[in-house]
Amino acid sequence: MTNSSVKILVVDDEPPIRKLLRVGLTAEGYTILEATNARNAIEKVEADQPDLILLDLGLPDMQGHDLLTKWRNDLLELPIIILSSRTDEAGIVKALELGADDYVTKPFGTKELVARIRVALRHKLQQQGERPIFQTGELSVDLVKRIVRVTDKEVKLSPKEYDILRVLVQHAGKVITHQHLLNQVWGGSTDVQYLRVYVRQLRQKIERSPDGPQYITTETGVGYRLREAE
Repeated sequence: MTNSSVKILVVDDEPPIRKLLRVGLTAEGYTILEATNARNAIEKVEADQPDLILLDLGLPDMQGHDLLTKWRNDLLELPIIILSSRTDEAGIVKALELGADDYVTKPFGTKELVARIRVALRHKLQQQGERPIFQTGELSVDLVKRIVRVTDKEVKLSPKEYDILRVLVQHAGKVITHQHLLNQVWGGSTDVQYLRVYVRQLRQKIERSPDGPQYITTETGVGYRLREAE
């Protein structure tokens, strides 16, 4: 799929932001669709079938969180990246828990946004392809045989360490919140500090420098992100 065949729907009521995105993303080869409110966005999704949505949370007729909830409840599987001037951790966590694929705060750089778009589109393709072996750098994870290797050497993980890594692999490139990991690995009944202990142990086994991780990075106050597949 070439960039020119990828349609991105920009949902934002601020004309300067839409112009910035239209100019910057068109220059990258993407086809840009625009909506100024939630009602228009819903119509655009149905009529034009975009490949990815850039969604502002502050819409005039509906909160972005509510629109995100509606789309996910309607089983819309498109990647959705939140664009917002809000930087509070609670708002970021809420958007991610509701099904956003990523969160970019305003002001943002076009290069950063394009990188996030590419990750989200690749993740969608990987989900569709259901690749059994995940590879990034020197780290590989065989999701069928449950074998983890670093520089071709097998690494022994505890069941909980593997479960954490498996969830991160399934969503590589995306921010995964603390609560999502707690729900997936422990059924939500464990304190976040317990999760941090296991992530630290996991880093000690797969990272060259656990204190400067290249695979599992921390999104402060939110969760973790595994480096995308190569």
